[in-house]
Amino acid sequence: MQKLLTSKEVAGMLDVSESTLSRWREAGTGPRFANLDGIIRYAQGDVIAYAEGKRA
Repeated sequence: MQKLLTSKEVAGMLDVSESTLSRWREAGTGPRFANLDGIIRYAQGDVIAYAEGKRA
């Protein structure tokens, strides 16, 4: 099972603010996320894949 990351952890990995992540979620962009009863989590592999895709 992949490690699930908080918005704060993902923001640090991608060097963006948590509010930027929130805007990306609303716009349907950014890394894939899960809403677990109001708690937002990101699978570590999805965040890494997103970051690698942005560098390409």
